[in-house]
Amino acid sequence: MDIEFVDNPDAHRYELRSGDTVVGFVVHRLRGDTITLVHTEVDPAFSGQGHAATLARGALDDARSRGLGVVPSCPYIAAYIGKHPEYADLVAG
Repeated sequence: MDIEFVDNPDAHRYELRSGDTVVGFVVHRLRGDTITLVHTEVDPAFSGQGHAATLARGALDDARSRGLGVVPSCPYIAAYIGKHPEYADLVAG
């Protein structure tokens, strides 16, 4: 199964897709130079396969590449940053 990480700005979310199927997503809100990561969700049919971590990493890497500060409102994203301190510098504060 090929998985692709994409930003879907019209839907205000990052998505993991397998073909036309959305495997999971992270809802985001962009305001100025800050992105708030609001909610992470993975389709139950794809749970337990590391897709939430792939979404978190992709969202944080995208924020870094765009020079954005991150507000981790999503508990999963906040926990991911806690376990991966290399992303701590992104947290807007």
